[in-house]
Amino acid sequence: MPADAAESLLVASVRRGSQEAWQELIARYEGRLLAFVDSRLRNRAASEDIVQDTFLGFLVSLPNYDASTPLETYLFSIAAHKLTDVLRRKGRRPTIPLVIEDSQGRWSEPVGNDRRASSLAQSRERRVAEEQVVADCLRSMIASWKENGELERLQCIELLFVLGWPNKSVAERLGITEQTVANHKHFAVTKLKEAAKKARLRNFDPSGFGIT
Repeated sequence: MPADAAESLLVASVRRGSQEAWQELIARYEGRLLAFVDSRLRNRAASEDIVQDTFLGFLVSLPNYDASTPLETYLFSIAAHKLTDVLRRKGRRPTIPLVIEDSQGRWSEPVGNDRRASSLAQSRERRVAEEQVVADCLRSMIASWKENGELERLQCIELLFVLGWPNKSVAERLGITEQTVANHKHFAVTKLKEAAKKARLRNFDPSGFGIT
């Protein structure tokens, strides 16, 4: 099977919620992403956190992923954005190359370099900022739910936001009422909007991430 076709099938399986496909995707790209990040950050633990955030960022943006973009290029671009943010917070000038080459010799430009932004670049940078806020907020909520044993809420949000299931289907799958599903969704969306407001992102719309 051609590589592109296999990649499309893998992403399609992840969209359907296949844990096997998700583990395969991680196994396929985790090592290369970690090598890329750690070669610039020189901090293994921090690099592993960035790679974890990269995969979470991919899940968050999955509803809007354009299959015409090679998956490897897309993942490395997400990692580059997150690495740039970490380096800037540390007061270090990012040394990320302006372009990234994937395994098939294709190149893409990671967003977030220091060029003066055109309107397109500004829009893209805002999108990156929104993805970062959503990923950070979801990561915090997920950690809290796991710590507090709120597995119902965790499962509910996963089915709603990652797989895009309607409230009724989620309620039937988890054996809870649609109102309970709506309550869990309202809680998460409220937290996301609060995080966006704190980050000073105006007119933040969760529906752009498949969150409605």
